[in-house]
This record gives sequence, C-alpha cells and structure tokens, in this order.
Amino acid sequence: MMRVRLFFATLVLRVSLVCALLSCFGFFSSMQVGPVHAQGMAFVRIIHASPDIGTADVFVEGSTLLTNFEFGTVTNYVQVPPGTHKVQVALIGKGVGASIISQNLTVDAGVVYTVAALGTKASGFSLEGFLDDNGIAAGKAKVRVYQLSPDTGSVNVATGNNTLVSGLTYKQASDYVTVPQGSYSLQVSAPQNNTTLPASLSLKANTVTSVFTVGRSMGTPSIRLVDAQVKGVPGMPGTGSDPNPLPGPQPSPTPWLIAVFALFVLAACAGMLVRRTPLFSNKKYFLSYK
Repeated sequence: MMRVRLFFATLVLRVSLVCALLSCFGFFSSMQVGPVHAQGMAFVRIIHASPDIGTADVFVEGSTLLTNFEFGTVTNYVQVPPGTHKVQVALIGKGVGASIISQNLTVDAGVVYTVAALGTKASGFSLEGFLDDNGIAAGKAKVRVYQLSPDTGSVNVATGNNTLVSGLTYKQASDYVTVPQGSYSLQVSAPQNNTTLPASLSLKANTVTSVFTVGRSMGTPSIRLVDAQVKGVPGMPGTGSDPNPLPGPQPSPTPWLIAVFALFVLAACAGMLVRRTPLFSNKKYFLSYK
C-alpha cells in the first residue's frame, strides 16, 4: 500500500511539472513581437482630386465606404479584399444610384494603392490608381509627388537649387525621392502657367510623404498642395507593405497564473501523501522529503 502511495505521489508531481512547463511554453509563444500585418488584404487610400465634384460619398460593392468626402481630402489606408471591386462616387446624399463615377478596380493581396478621383465636367470623371511603396529607406525619408491638377500642365519640384522632380504631367506620380530627415521648403512650379506653389514639410526618418497637386491654375477651387505622411514599414519589399500595421495581441497572464496555482496545489497534495508515507523518511528519491 505504501509503495502505491509513493508511486501515485511521484506520478502527480511529474504530471504537474509537465503541465506547468507546457503552460509556460504556451504563454511565451503567444507573445508577439512587433506589429501584426493583415494577411491576404490589399491596402487602399483615396484622394478627392476632381475640382468639379463637390462633397461626395464613396461606395464599394454598393456599400458606403466614405461619406462627406471633400475635395482635397486624402484618406488613411483601408483594408480591401483582393480582387475586382465596383467603386462608385456620388454627390453627398444622392445615393449610389446617382453615381458620377462607376468603375471596376482590381487590387492584389499585400499591395498598397492610392486611388485618385479625377476629372472635370468637360473631360469626364474617372478613378486613377497608383502603386505605392511604403518600404522604408533606413534612417531617411521618402517623398513622392502626384500631379493631379487638370489645367496646370507639367510641374517641377525643387528644394532650394536642387531639383527633385521635373516634367511631371497630369495623372502622373513621380518616382520616390530619398532624402535625409529634416525640414524642407519645396517649390512646385508649373512653367506653362507661371505658377509656383511653396510647401514647408517636416520629413521624419523612416516615413513616406506624398505631395499632391490638386485644383485649378485658372479657376476654382484654386490650385494647392496637399500632403500626407505615413510611417514606412521595415522588412517589406516593394509594395508588399502594410501602411497601418495592427498592434500585436497582448499576452494574457491567466494561463501562467493558473499553471502556477495548479502546481502549488498538486505539490501540496503530494506533500501530504509523502508525510503519511514512511518510505520517504530516511531515503532519497527524485523528490525527497526529510
């Protein structure tokens, strides 16, 4: 009988130790390091760059994506399932049936896009998509210019005597320009209309800044610059980067506390059995009691 108790006590302790170790492993493995990127999604932001479309609503597959979308506004990136989607733009409150723009756009998983609502009454309205690259240039800043003003012609972008971009025409986006972090005074000039637009930008390390030329050189709304800055994403090649990484899940202490509590309870029970078992009194075992 005593040997049965000894065997049972030893078995209980061994099982409790294994359970505790497994709980520890599960606890630490559940801890995520760094951001969690949404898997299998595309990332899309929209800019309202049509001077002839007033405040609007935007629909995807007939459901409202944006409301009260004003001219010159750039949205944050939103997650969109990959595939082809019907995107429609209507004046605010008119409903999807009164869409000014109705267009199918195809997006790929893991790819980042800027979609511009463009056009005039004379030329018609459309959506134009641009592939974005939010990968960081380590320790530096990246800048890209989009020429979305319909009557401005080509534009040049300079800082001081240094030309960053030249000959950028309507519906075009420049290559990314990598510069040291710091404060910059940009000049966006349009030789065709003898127009120069100044912009003061604070370019932070490991960020990507977009500068959009929108509006009319002749007429209203008048030409202006709109800028948007997002954090660059490390370790992601090309456009395969999530501009808005989700925060990693925080580990819960509950499994760990339960495991420790169970270990102490089981050890106490085994100890009670040990005290009642004389076989432990004068001999050393794997877990001995003196």
